[in-house]
Amino acid sequence: MTIALGIDTGGTYTDAVLVEQDSGRVLASAKALTVHYDLAVGIQQAVTAVLERAACLHEEQAIAPADVSLVGLSTTLATNAIVEGKGSPVCLLLIGYDPSLIQKHGFERELVTRDVVYLEGGHDGEGNEVAPLDEGAARQAIVARRDQVAAFAVSGYFGVRNPAHELRVRALVEELTASGDGPDARPLPVTCGHELTSRLDAVRRATTAALNARLIPLLQELIATVRHALDALGVVAPLMIVKGDGSLVRSEWAMRRPIETVLSGPAASVVGAWHVAGRKDVWVVDVGGTTTDIAVLRDGRPRLSVEGAQVGGWRTMVEAVDVHTVGLGGDSHVRLNGHSRGSSRGLIIGPRRVLPLCLLASQHPEIEDELRRQAVVQERIGLAGQFVLQQARDLSALSPEDRELLRHLDKGPRSMVWLADHLRYGPLAIRQIEDLIDRQVLMHAGFTPTDALHVLGRFERWRVQASRLGAELLAMQAGLSPEAFCEGVVAEMSNRVTTELVSKVLSDEETFPDWQREPSATALLARAMGNVLHSDLECQLALRQPVVAVGAPVDAYLPRTAQQLRTELVIPRYAEVGNAVGAVAGSVVQRVRGLVQPVDGELPYRLHLPDGVHDFASVSDAVAYAQRVVPDRVRALARQAGAGQVEVQMTRTDQTAPAHVEWGQEIYLQTELTFTAVGRPSLAR
Repeated sequence: MTIALGIDTGGTYTDAVLVEQDSGRVLASAKALTVHYDLAVGIQQAVTAVLERAACLHEEQAIAPADVSLVGLSTTLATNAIVEGKGSPVCLLLIGYDPSLIQKHGFERELVTRDVVYLEGGHDGEGNEVAPLDEGAARQAIVARRDQVAAFAVSGYFGVRNPAHELRVRALVEELTASGDGPDARPLPVTCGHELTSRLDAVRRATTAALNARLIPLLQELIATVRHALDALGVVAPLMIVKGDGSLVRSEWAMRRPIETVLSGPAASVVGAWHVAGRKDVWVVDVGGTTTDIAVLRDGRPRLSVEGAQVGGWRTMVEAVDVHTVGLGGDSHVRLNGHSRGSSRGLIIGPRRVLPLCLLASQHPEIEDELRRQAVVQERIGLAGQFVLQQARDLSALSPEDRELLRHLDKGPRSMVWLADHLRYGPLAIRQIEDLIDRQVLMHAGFTPTDALHVLGRFERWRVQASRLGAELLAMQAGLSPEAFCEGVVAEMSNRVTTELVSKVLSDEETFPDWQREPSATALLARAMGNVLHSDLECQLALRQPVVAVGAPVDAYLPRTAQQLRTELVIPRYAEVGNAVGAVAGSVVQRVRGLVQPVDGELPYRLHLPDGVHDFASVSDAVAYAQRVVPDRVRALARQAGAGQVEVQMTRTDQTAPAHVEWGQEIYLQTELTFTAVGRPSLAR
């Protein structure tokens, strides 16, 4: 029996599953809390738990760590690092770019790093050299920075049409930054723009290359930590990482191209949903602890973003699943806007993730006494039911003022009410606390949809009493009973999921709706969802494809959404760990693209490939050459990325334009060739 271990590190939980590879059967699953300052802690706890659970469930055929043949990991590291502006210092070497043009249009803000060096050289749109590469300037820039940066990024203005100068600068970086001797010499990492995309748009390609370079040390550290944790548990199988398009790559490959792992988590949820539900044409809704992700499956494959993945404020050129993400999850902060007494219409849910009160009380039962006190005193209502606790271990980089504040948290969490009353600088202290929460030095705790489900008895994992006390505080403000308030929270979660799903469908087909500025559309949507009881106008919406829901506990929120959209709801077995299943359900996929274009010259057709340009007398000759040489190359790439047996397919797209009526024939523009290699992961480490 071939066994795979799937791991998903989410914003709230780290999930682990054991899957029988041949049948796809899930053998066991387990969860652990994600520890943000050290992801390996949650991974080790989840893996230990799933191995122990498997031993209990399969006593007749015990599963030992050494029996695991493959490990798949989906990680939020790259996505979160980009959003939070984290990463290592890098130098971006731009070849053939016009610095005055970059500055004139404000593009320098999109280049990720301030350390940008402009080099003479480059090619034109046909791949012809427009100026020789200034190797002297390149050498000078590399030597000056090799002890100051962790990686280099290289992008030529038309590097995708001819990568010769990018490849030469790459060789210079490797030559001039290598430390050690002989085969042990290790140069600094370097990323070339043409390696990551074959598309034009020089600025976005430079952005993507710089982001990739900045992430390399981070992902290297994570993979080394995960590998150490797995080895310590006796799991010696090869480690694969989920890319943003849902495919898998060996960890060594991912360390060179970490940018390709952005949106790894949402991609794993879509692939996992297909695997556990067995449905090929569906909408996938993944309700996690921090976010809700919505994507579509067509013929069993996730739709990819045509424009490239957008993460935080950066638009990359990385192929990734076309996912709509909203800050709405089981651990989203629930609060009131103060203008809706007697109803739950003033609810605000998210986007900030907080620690649920029920979970905080399971670790610190004393907070229940503070919640009871707040219910009696009823002061500082806006801060009631909220706590903070220290989560970062290394405090050396903090200011004396921050360290002074943290002394109040040495013995455990404190309520925001207590801190506001006892710290001498009151309102300033609250702003300081908010800043420390944003920097992940402190963890924020408060009432969440998870707490609401505990009160209603629909999900009971931690201390119900803390959830009830938190509900009573908010319910008093709303003029409702705790149960009615919690029902309102659950209903609002469903309404938000419905709204976001409708928004995603409309954005794919028309344009993304701006509900705040479209009151008529908002009114129609409210009637379609059944939220307006007294109206002469009745509306209905119908989603033509079923909804597959993954995440825990989607059975509390999605039935109402499916009813509102009059569609089938599929909540498959193991829905709560669908992302972890997706971490091992994908295949290794690698692509090489070629482009044939007419050029001026003795040989009038030019084939652009990642290794350079080749000229031919005819289009058919160019295509035939590509068919001879590229399959072996893309097959080798797939094997380097971790595939076993590999199959290669080619697609060809010819582009022409209508000719003038007197010419009598179409004008040939170009031919695009895409060679795709697909294979299951190799089990050899």
